[in-house]
Amino acid sequence: MSSDSKPWAVVLAGGEGVRLQGLTRRIAGDSRPKQFCRIFGGKTLLRQACDRIKPLFQQDRIAIVVTRAHETFYRDELDQCERGRAVVQPCNRGTGVAMTLAILRILEADPSAVVAFFPSDHYYSDVGAFRSAITSAMLLGRHAESVILLGAEAHAPEVEYGWIEPGAAIVNSAAAQLFRVSRFWEKPSLSQAQTLLRAGSFWNTFVTIGSARAFLDLLISQIPDVVLAISALLCGGDLDCGFDRVRPVDFSRDVLTPRSDRLLVLRDVASGWADLGNPSRVVDTLIRNRVETDWLHDMLVAHDLNPDHAIPRRV
Repeated sequence: MSSDSKPWAVVLAGGEGVRLQGLTRRIAGDSRPKQFCRIFGGKTLLRQACDRIKPLFQQDRIAIVVTRAHETFYRDELDQCERGRAVVQPCNRGTGVAMTLAILRILEADPSAVVAFFPSDHYYSDVGAFRSAITSAMLLGRHAESVILLGAEAHAPEVEYGWIEPGAAIVNSAAAQLFRVSRFWEKPSLSQAQTLLRAGSFWNTFVTIGSARAFLDLLISQIPDVVLAISALLCGGDLDCGFDRVRPVDFSRDVLTPRSDRLLVLRDVASGWADLGNPSRVVDTLIRNRVETDWLHDMLVAHDLNPDHAIPRRV
């Protein structure tokens, strides 16, 4: 990689957010995907995700993967510049397909790129710590043949998260702790999660960093048919002609789980990461972090709970 190559960011915003549709209907009045909903803070989750990473990347190197069916939401959400950098999927075929499409597009523009992928449905209590972790990961990712996962400190035996079982330390300093991955567990059983928690394993945040070539090699090793199909569609200049026939791929289950030998994990102990994947986790995260929001205050009152003991009402 050339020393002056600038990193790329990809924000994944093409999902349907089905599990949160009841909550988004309560907040926004419709069943929009959660990334386009102002759940807290006066901004959509997508806008918050973009704002978190903007200081780390040049504006023209932040791509946002969206799905055409959501155009009515992202058309109003993204400014003109961001719409120009959007990677529009004809339909949602899962995280693995979205990431493959983004990697192939970036490789066309910058064969020596370092790329960081960010979901659009996360919460961080310490954004500064999050940015520090990403900066470290990007520096390490420039020289690694493996893909680096950001692993959050685990506090409970979560069965809806992916888990990362760390192996030997590669970097162990005050600035960064980087480990090989002994095994990647996608949504383990409760007993497995309890064992992983006791062993000091990490939660997978799905924030993933590495060279575009490392990503491509990893994808080819597990889903070569998908990489070939999307490459052919891009060469033909028409994603609509067959994108719906590309098989769905879950990146964690279908790519990460069988290839722990190609993974590294950077320990994140300070960012306060939480995944906003279901309504109960959203409510728990907001209450735990004392985040002010009217809809939650009203919901607590409606359920005869004392909002003053949980969360203050926004003025």
